[in-house]
Amino acid sequence: MRFVLRLRERLRGRGARMPTQAITADARSAWFQEQLADYRAMGGEAGDADLYPCLQDRTATTPFDPHYFYQAVWATERLVALRPASHVDVGSELRWVALLAAWFPVTFVDIRPAPVRVANFEAQAGSILQLPYADRSVPSLSCMHVIEHVGLGRYGDSLDPKGSVRAAQELQRVIAPGGHLFLSTPVGRKRTCFNAHRIHPPHEVIRWFDALRLLEFGAVGDDGTFRPEADPAAFADATYACGLFRFQRP
Repeated sequence: MRFVLRLRERLRGRGARMPTQAITADARSAWFQEQLADYRAMGGEAGDADLYPCLQDRTATTPFDPHYFYQAVWATERLVALRPASHVDVGSELRWVALLAAWFPVTFVDIRPAPVRVANFEAQAGSILQLPYADRSVPSLSCMHVIEHVGLGRYGDSLDPKGSVRAAQELQRVIAPGGHLFLSTPVGRKRTCFNAHRIHPPHEVIRWFDALRLLEFGAVGDDGTFRPEADPAAFADATYACGLFRFQRP
């Protein structure tokens, strides 16, 4: 335990990112000390000042977030098939959005613009509550795992109990005739987990986009199972599922 505490203090002093729960006087830290001793006995150089224990990565399978992994698969398959002349994304996971630029030009809009430079990729500052586009002007739009956060202050936005609804209305406003909107958000029993996110029943989300037509619904269930085609009603009582919605303006 004394070794672990000294190590934690050294890492903190150097500004290293070390979650408190990652350093504990249990089997994991004992394993680290044994591995370090064995490595040094083999002639490996590892100074005390440079130690950086990673005690939670020895897993039987590769960990991943089912919502973010499967929503990327689902939306990418459909967008690549459509091959829009250009595409706008609002606030989705940056690595996924940047990869879309391999197929078509992408504009990424976020209240926290991304300082990156990639071919066919433009980052633009903007709010999901006031998008920098005219009515019915965007033919291809995505917003994945975003609207549930709006108005909860998590990302520096202003508090607004109606934030998710207002975000949905703004996304609907800019979709062009014949245009597609790819949307994901947590679905299930309605509640607000302040200040992380909200969960809404699928039928409520669909109702927000009353000027659009639902073309497809998929989901990632509470158990992490991916269902590319699903019945929205089957997820009304979920705990924390992910609804995948594809809308089109007639």
